[in-house]
Amino acid sequence: MNCQEVMDRVYEFEGNTAPSFFTQLRIQLHLFHCSRCAGEIERLETARLFMQGSFFPPAPNGLEERIMRSISLEEPESYPEIAGVSFRSWVVTGLIILISLSTSFLGMDFSKVAAHWGSSFLLPIGITIGAVVSAYGALFIGSHLKELSDRFNLH
Repeated sequence: MNCQEVMDRVYEFEGNTAPSFFTQLRIQLHLFHCSRCAGEIERLETARLFMQGSFFPPAPNGLEERIMRSISLEEPESYPEIAGVSFRSWVVTGLIILISLSTSFLGMDFSKVAAHWGSSFLLPIGITIGAVVSAYGALFIGSHLKELSDRFNLH
């Protein structure tokens, strides 16, 4: 077995059932002669033990109860308009932005420029449209998260 086969076998059986006796014997024989693979296996075992035991420190006693108690004491809030813009205005504005960006391909000069520059012009256009729509969607969801979770019963 070479190094790549040994590491593939070790990763394949990581956390699953153990390999056959013959495969284990071949791996051990390789690890006896190859210090690089033996060191990699040792680091893998150390990382696994670290992740199982002491990666996250234990929480102080009663922390969960105190957090849940403070959450239950909070009173529900009304949904103020974010910066004076209502939910309906956000949706209408988003639709206008989406329609205007998607219809920009129908302009007279666009076909000439796209024919001349090809995909080197279409890539920045696609990235710009994707970034604008994603940013607007993130701002919309972030500013109306409580209202959206109540509207769609996501409690």
